[in-house]
Amino acid sequence: MAFIQVAVPVPLRQLFTYVHSEALAAGVRVLVPFGPRKLVGVVVDGCFEIAGDNEAADISKIKPIEQTIDEHPVLDVALLKIAQWLWQYYHHAPGEVLHAMLPVLLRKGESSTPTHEEILLLTTDGKETCENTLSRAPKQKACVEALLNGELLLTQAKKQFGSAAVKALIEKALAHVVEQVPVFEEARWVSTFNIAEKPVPDTEQSVAIAALNRQHSQFVVSLLEGVTGSGKTEVYLQAIEPLLEQGKQILILVPEIGLTPQTVARFERRFNIDVGVLHSQLSDKARLQVWQRAQAGELGIVIGTRSAIFTPLKNPGMLIVDEEHDESFKQQDGLRYHARDLATMRAKLHNIPLLLGSATPALETLNNALSGRFSHLQLTKRAGGAQSTYQHVLDARDQPIHYGIAQGMLTIMRQHINAGNQVLVFVNRRGYAPALLCHHCGETVMCKRCDKPYTVHKSLNRLQCHHCSGTRAMPSHCEACHSNELVTAGTGTEQVEQGLASLFPGVKQVRIDSDSVRGKDKLHQTLDAINRQEYQLLVGTQILSKGHHFPHVTLVVVLDVDGALFSADFRAPEKLAQLVTQLAGRAGRATKPGEMWLQTHNPHHPLLQDLVNNGYRHFARHALIERKAAGLPPFISQFVIRAESTDSRLAFGFLKATKDVFEQQHVIDIHGPFPCLIEKRQGRFRFMLVCSHEKRGPLHNALRLTLPFLQALPQASKVRWAVDIDPTDFS
Repeated sequence: MAFIQVAVPVPLRQLFTYVHSEALAAGVRVLVPFGPRKLVGVVVDGCFEIAGDNEAADISKIKPIEQTIDEHPVLDVALLKIAQWLWQYYHHAPGEVLHAMLPVLLRKGESSTPTHEEILLLTTDGKETCENTLSRAPKQKACVEALLNGELLLTQAKKQFGSAAVKALIEKALAHVVEQVPVFEEARWVSTFNIAEKPVPDTEQSVAIAALNRQHSQFVVSLLEGVTGSGKTEVYLQAIEPLLEQGKQILILVPEIGLTPQTVARFERRFNIDVGVLHSQLSDKARLQVWQRAQAGELGIVIGTRSAIFTPLKNPGMLIVDEEHDESFKQQDGLRYHARDLATMRAKLHNIPLLLGSATPALETLNNALSGRFSHLQLTKRAGGAQSTYQHVLDARDQPIHYGIAQGMLTIMRQHINAGNQVLVFVNRRGYAPALLCHHCGETVMCKRCDKPYTVHKSLNRLQCHHCSGTRAMPSHCEACHSNELVTAGTGTEQVEQGLASLFPGVKQVRIDSDSVRGKDKLHQTLDAINRQEYQLLVGTQILSKGHHFPHVTLVVVLDVDGALFSADFRAPEKLAQLVTQLAGRAGRATKPGEMWLQTHNPHHPLLQDLVNNGYRHFARHALIERKAAGLPPFISQFVIRAESTDSRLAFGFLKATKDVFEQQHVIDIHGPFPCLIEKRQGRFRFMLVCSHEKRGPLHNALRLTLPFLQALPQASKVRWAVDIDPTDFS
């Protein structure tokens, strides 16, 4: 009889003991009873003994494992160690940690072994088909040509050539579908590995590549700080080349799904190998297959968003986090981990290098580089002789404003459009307008669940709350005074798009925000159309700011920069500086010089002046000095305890009691409780307690000692509360 410790996916910070007829390997999934339910858990310790006089009595209470799901562990030793670090560092429930690390199908208890997949093959007739036969069906012809070089997954063929073309080939008996179990081969890519023509790196790139090549098979964290357009991706490509030749795997994290297609295409072209892709828009089955292939060592490169950091690798060679400063790498609910920090721990565990790349590194990362904890590689010039983007401030005071755009800005835009170039207009608000109000009494239409104005979406003829996603029909009259004079306030992407259509008639434009690019591959198709110069005016939100290459954009316009200048969040200046710098990098990336204009009613604001005149490099180093003087991260450690409830008194009361518990230790600094920056969301009042200490150890120790007492507080079961380690968002 063996006693098994199992992590069960419940919000309890503990492991649970079960009995089994034999010892089980750590990392194996099991089906266990938990109250009235049966849950899929993961074995953490496969065999241990219970000591004590009451052993017999204790054993009788221990429930048996009902089913062993796996013959072999689905999580290897390295990932189990990562999981343990996760639940200890983030003070999270072990079961929820391991649950988050697994693909959805494995969480549900599905088989971890590869399942049958449908393969498209040519028939004998298909192989003998002459080119003229399909001359009037180009997609069918292209599919046949591809199949002559080898079989294709049915899903891949449909994606590449269209379902209709594949169906037609099957109906014509030129192709047929067979089912087979895939056989994964370790380092399969080595046989097809072939370096396409690659550019000669410049001096700075060569230095960076040489430094990275010296780091193989050892744990070193490097920050590649390169201005936008300096060729960071080229450094990635040449740095991983010798590792791929050795049969080692590379895991690359990118911040957004939108960056994935162009990044994947570039890596596939360079090395002529299959690249695994992991992001939230994949089907559960497709995600599991990439996970299995990576685990078996068949994929040389895996590219994915935040959760891809949990991908198993048989022979890891290097980890890369591109645009490491990006907020999307921090999970903001559930297990609140930061993928960059987790990548550091994983690289250390595997004893491999970690490369962090950004033109605007996070202040935490920059501080580590400047202090010598990280290797610091710099690219100060744009690749290919491209010129840096000139930045300017446009004083919008006393100017006529048309659809949120000052008259002077329109003049500048017209010059670039008349020259045949592309203009990018950045608006950090989707929808038509951020508020709808009564022209008679001034009443604003508010979301009652969040106490925030509804955003007007004119194209849908609806109002939407961007905090809780709640919607309602467009009202015909004011609910306060019954006047039918309802007007919009502020400017969103929809309104700017409509306004530009009237201001620049005949000029083709496209809007890119989360409303306009929904649907599979829509963003990728739109970006391709932009690079083909099908549009001259580009209107968009932050989607456009991250990593995209627009060789024909010569002007970037940023509207309403003022909203970010006076935030209560101490990180707001850093976030604004990163955004502005990243946006500036979208212009002048090829042979054409670029410029950026920031429209503001505060032209003399020190932050804007610093960015325009000195750039992000100077701003970041000065901001670190200010942070140190103010006693703020990265020079101290923080965690936040948030509480929310439909009754504000309960949430506040819980945090007040929490503060009293912490104060008994006299160890850490405690601030609050006070309302979150967004005080009400989805009908719940939200408060937070900010706890800090100059050293991480005492801070975490205080939390570890206090958590059992917090869980025992009478209010703890009446509110929704969570711990956020190293918070980046106070909203």
